[in-house]
Amino acid sequence: MEKLHPIMFAGTGSDVGKSIIAAAFCRIFRQDGYHPAPFKAQNMALNSYATPEGLEIGRAQAVQAEAAGVPCHTDMNPLLLKPSSDCTAQVVLNGRPIGNRDAYEYFRVEGREELRREVCSAYDRLATRYNPVVLEGAGSISEINLRDTDLVNLPMALHAGADVILVGDIDRGGVFASVYGSLMLLRPHERERIKGILINKFRGDIRLFEPGIKMLEDLCGIPVVGVVPYYRDIYIEEEDSLALATKSVQAEQGKVNIAVILLRHLSNFTDFNVLERDPRVHLFYTNNTDEIAKADIILLPGSKSTLADLHELRRNGVAQAIIRAHHEGATVMGICGGYQLMGQEVCDPDHVEGEIERLPGLGLLPVSTHMTGEKVTRQVRFQLNEERRMNNEELGCTIMPNGNSSFFIPHSSFLKGYEIHMGTTIPTHDAPVSPLNLLEDGRTDGYYVNRTCMGTYIHGILDNPAFIDFLLEPFADKLADAGTAFDYQQFKEEQYDKLADHVRRHINLPLIYQILTTHD
Repeated sequence: MEKLHPIMFAGTGSDVGKSIIAAAFCRIFRQDGYHPAPFKAQNMALNSYATPEGLEIGRAQAVQAEAAGVPCHTDMNPLLLKPSSDCTAQVVLNGRPIGNRDAYEYFRVEGREELRREVCSAYDRLATRYNPVVLEGAGSISEINLRDTDLVNLPMALHAGADVILVGDIDRGGVFASVYGSLMLLRPHERERIKGILINKFRGDIRLFEPGIKMLEDLCGIPVVGVVPYYRDIYIEEEDSLALATKSVQAEQGKVNIAVILLRHLSNFTDFNVLERDPRVHLFYTNNTDEIAKADIILLPGSKSTLADLHELRRNGVAQAIIRAHHEGATVMGICGGYQLMGQEVCDPDHVEGEIERLPGLGLLPVSTHMTGEKVTRQVRFQLNEERRMNNEELGCTIMPNGNSSFFIPHSSFLKGYEIHMGTTIPTHDAPVSPLNLLEDGRTDGYYVNRTCMGTYIHGILDNPAFIDFLLEPFADKLADAGTAFDYQQFKEEQYDKLADHVRRHINLPLIYQILTTHD
């Protein structure tokens, strides 16, 4: 295939839809026979993902890699900031945490060049393997107060020699001012990199905006390469927790109601996307104690600050509501930080998370968690512990050691997920060993009391239809007329194709290819 210039989608501000547009072009280039890959030098998000090598990147780049049909890699997002408060964040460099930084310290000019070398080297490695690289900017392209420390917008485009498409969000209003103002705040050599303008999230009759396209082109001297309408029927995993504002917040009658507890520091909420699509259940997000009481299943999600969220759950009465609902028959399951919350205690003597050294947990699982500075990040294959009873001879199993006993794992029945967590969780001294899952390499995961009480460190566990069936089995009486589960992986592939088709219809793709093949 012809070599294309790298392309960057940069924004007039935050939340203009750059991540989704970049994902769409990853799929478009793949459909057109190219071998694309995504790149974002620096991302800020609580939603992250473990690469096949067991390293951590932003969830958006994992989604974009999936749209491109390539394995995700830390070179696609070499710098990840995971906020722990309004002013501090954990810094993850090339997939590994290097410590916490406050915002002022992080954005200092001193020491910035070391990070710049790292992100540029990651891009350079990626560019040798893929054609084209689809870069994503961050926030606004024209934050002039951060110009000297910017790693992700125009300095990255200049390093890569990327053609930049400026994305503006018309839905929030002021698109003319935001596009023109963003361009006018750039320095001349930066403005030369802007090759097109894309208007995103348009609603209404496009004919009313057509005169505005010509006006914008005349003002800016740059072509408008497309006006992409707002959509409601395409489902792409969101990275930003602002997406939670659009989720259901109440139980519904006649369904298996699943409540996800809204934690202040909730992370990896994409764990629950599959349940939003499952016709057998109604998923909602809440910290309302009355709504928690209506749930058949309560899911405690991951947290970036487990102890702070545990303190808040006790303060606002949600902890007591969860315990009461469980005593009245609700299933309670925790994932990652939610698993830690369900135990007898969470201890942080080394102040890994903050000033709180110990808090009692919800007491639903006989486990204790000790926070440690080392982060576990890995993809895993596993099987539910109950499967160890399956017959070895009939299924062609592998016998694997587990302490003083053995269990059996059929080769064909592994489920998939990933771990991203800090802290170790073990049974209390008088509790029996009772893992929820058996991992492919012989390790164990989580804790299982019974079908109504369990916890796991595995993100993505709900992406496995077999596990959802296991979780829903006690509610068979409510599921009789609710339909069947669906193939989530197939569903995601269909959504990427729908997104690509939607964007194709509303952009000037021949012009974009012309831009990407024209020598400066």
